[in-house]
Amino acid sequence: MNRYSVFALARAALDRHQGWGRAWRDAAPKTRYDVVIVGAGGHGLATAHYLARNHGITNVAVLEKGWLGGGNTGRNTTIIRSNYLQDASAAIYEKSRSLYETLSQDLNYNVMFSPRGLLMLAQTEHEMKAYRRTVHANLLQGVQTEWIGPQRVKDLVPMIRIEGPRYPVLGALYQPRGGTARHDAVAWGYARACSAMGVDIIQNCEVTGIDQRDGRVTGVRTTRGDIGCDRLGLVVAGHSGVLAGMAGFRLPIESVALQALVSEPVKPMLDVVVMANTVHGYISQSDKGELVIGGGSDGFNNYTQRGSFHHIEETLRALIETFPAISRMKMLRQWGGIVDMTGDRSPIISTTPLGGCFVNCGWGTGGFKAIPGSGWAMADLMARGTPGPLAADFSMFRFREGRFIDESVAAGVAH
Repeated sequence: MNRYSVFALARAALDRHQGWGRAWRDAAPKTRYDVVIVGAGGHGLATAHYLARNHGITNVAVLEKGWLGGGNTGRNTTIIRSNYLQDASAAIYEKSRSLYETLSQDLNYNVMFSPRGLLMLAQTEHEMKAYRRTVHANLLQGVQTEWIGPQRVKDLVPMIRIEGPRYPVLGALYQPRGGTARHDAVAWGYARACSAMGVDIIQNCEVTGIDQRDGRVTGVRTTRGDIGCDRLGLVVAGHSGVLAGMAGFRLPIESVALQALVSEPVKPMLDVVVMANTVHGYISQSDKGELVIGGGSDGFNNYTQRGSFHHIEETLRALIETFPAISRMKMLRQWGGIVDMTGDRSPIISTTPLGGCFVNCGWGTGGFKAIPGSGWAMADLMARGTPGPLAADFSMFRFREGRFIDESVAAGVAH
């Protein structure tokens, strides 16, 4: 693997950049691996990376039915934050945020992490009280957040309309080290690092069945042949229920589409991330100048990756009241991702009723921000067979036992 640096770039310029090798190997499947991970999105690749780096397990295959990063990893709004209320949530998201800080150096690949700051607007009295409570909780959790007033919000976001009319901005929960990263670069960086450590990344390889004997997984059937394994990780977001069905158990999730869109590129006008939960819209500006805009998930179960016109109308109508400056901008493109929602809007990182089979799902609409921490925790679980401190509270069996981690109520939003 080429090591990227300014010196490597200068050397490559001498031969007109003809010497660059492939970023990762296009591997052919072997008949058996120690570990098979289904899903070559950010979470699956991060799991493989930390299995190899933290635990020395390199006989690993990552299977992807399409192309690497073609699912939710490439279909999101790239927001990174950790200002959650529940202790278990704050711990894993803060671990993830802290790993993002040095991810470019760790992977030797620029993931374009931008800790530009993140605002969650309080536009009702209830939200204002809830966010102040979150600030106190974050203080106890070691997560850096603060409550700021309307004038500070205006200073950070000059284009915002503070006075309303329906929903005036009363203040905001501010996380200075929240921000964004380049979604596809995160997948590519992890893939490159995995391949360099000997992990096989196998694209266009759909899993069609899961083999088991005496209550333990023995391998998977794929469109590229049967592959044996001792441990199997299911990391496929909205399709987790489908794979779980192949393994013989059910997951407490439902799959819905989450839509987003970007505007035409414009000059810099917004250098923080802003989330407005009362009207349910969130917005940031990309390095190319596009406004990246998202809103709520669809109200019905589906597996579509397309957008819908009514979603554009609902989301932009909500944001235009607070950001009048965007009212005449043209929209450039729109997309959808298939998200996996649990009842308490918190993830599942867990053993399963099938021995040797592990599942990582249920991230809902907040999966991108969790990629490094999720992979770290899932790798620890698969390597040891029991969850570490980050994953301990996120068992799939908590729903049967009544141990909910209810972020839908605590955070007021599922992101």
